[in-house]
Amino acid sequence: MVQYDIEITGRVQGVGFRQFTLHKARQLNVTGWVRNTMDGKVQLVAKGNKQDLETFIDYLKTGPSMARVENVSKYQIQKLDDFTEFKVKG
Repeated sequence: MVQYDIEITGRVQGVGFRQFTLHKARQLNVTGWVRNTMDGKVQLVAKGNKQDLETFIDYLKTGPSMARVENVSKYQIQKLDDFTEFKVKG
């Protein structure tokens, strides 16, 4: 299992990005959470097997049809959280 802290910039708020993320995470058995930030970004923490997470991140690079993703940055987190599902925060 691998866990990443991920930040997405661009036109990613008000375009259904969190629901898109929730749907893709559940399809790929990824757990964690997603939320909008005050500075217009989307932040998430995602945990799963490495292959599923890489596929998940590929989806995030495109996002929903109304989004315009500029950058997806990921940082691996060494201490794994005990998530049981993926959910939207806030």
